[in-house]
Amino acid sequence: MAKNKKWHLDSRLAQIGSIEEPVTGAVTYPIYQATAFRHPRLGQSTGFDYSRTKSPTRTVLEEAAAALESGDAGFACSSGMAALQTVFSLFSQGDHLIVSLDLYGGTYRLLERILSRFGITSSYVDTNDLDALESVRKPNTKAVFIETPTNPLMMVTDLEAVGLWAKRHGLLTVVDNTLLTPYFQRPLELGADIVVHSATKYLGGHNDVLAGLIVTKGEELSQEVAFLHNSIGAVLSPSDSYQLMRGMKTLALRMERHESNALAMAEFLLKHPQIAEVFHPGLPDHPGHDIQKRQSSGNTGIFSFKVTDARYVEPVLRNLELIAFAESLGGVESLMTYPAVQTHADIPAEIRDAVGVDDRLLRFSVGIEHPADLIEDLGRALEAARREVEEGGAK
Repeated sequence: MAKNKKWHLDSRLAQIGSIEEPVTGAVTYPIYQATAFRHPRLGQSTGFDYSRTKSPTRTVLEEAAAALESGDAGFACSSGMAALQTVFSLFSQGDHLIVSLDLYGGTYRLLERILSRFGITSSYVDTNDLDALESVRKPNTKAVFIETPTNPLMMVTDLEAVGLWAKRHGLLTVVDNTLLTPYFQRPLELGADIVVHSATKYLGGHNDVLAGLIVTKGEELSQEVAFLHNSIGAVLSPSDSYQLMRGMKTLALRMERHESNALAMAEFLLKHPQIAEVFHPGLPDHPGHDIQKRQSSGNTGIFSFKVTDARYVEPVLRNLELIAFAESLGGVESLMTYPAVQTHADIPAEIRDAVGVDDRLLRFSVGIEHPADLIEDLGRALEAARREVEEGGAK
């Protein structure tokens, strides 16, 4: 990626890989499918030996990711969960983690059903509450893991405040920056040590590549993650690295449209009689709105809302036409998900209900379609649901 940090992020994104190939001058970096590389002679290397350890196409992506997040090293993984597994492998039996209360279900599943087998325990709290963090901190606590905003309730954490608190206690701060991307938020600049992404989402942006990214700050930590990345081996293929870079070139344009479309949809739903609550950090009344404005330059394209009656959920999803009823988020196509039975199904019902991920909650990943079409589609689906419920009740 273009190394000139004076260039705006938009320009640096558009130039990913464009000036990295010195032999031919190709403006699109090629896909090097090779898994093995010749040694010039004994004791010498071109810098590439075996593709699990280092691959030319993946290296360009990893350097771009590190630069965009203001980090020292980047690591491309085969999925967002592979990135999390690599980061969590920093910890050992008996270690304790503090984790965001509202959390993506896949992360909860990894922590509670896999890492727990190896003696790594977790406590879940509102990470914006320093007293709550202190109340669960133990002598064996090693890190704070933060989603901000959270998935799906969009809870916001003051990264600078938590980062300072963690450093006072010798803890690592790990931030999942999937929802805002480095275009809108750069946690390492606010005191975090590690940033992770499900790059499948906004970074790839087209619902066609599965990938994860890790960016680290500090030489020693970067070397430790590099060892784990190579040893675990859940690395991103050259072709997927290329596809991810291609998606990232348009990140600035896409995020601007995602942001404006999502805010328009949130404001539409806020006034709708069948909607009880809207969870969007761009709304002035949203808890954490001021923190979000202070530490981020924009808002994501995903938010959640609750219908007034759980009976509306099924007919709403069935009657959508432009918006797809599908899992995942962050692509150019709009998707709607029912977290209680999809993305957060692995979280026990009593925990989901206590947090607020109940049977009335829908998550909306707003794409880049025309906002008027999205409003018409969702409005029509809500009206169809209302009629079905009323007619069913009348019978």
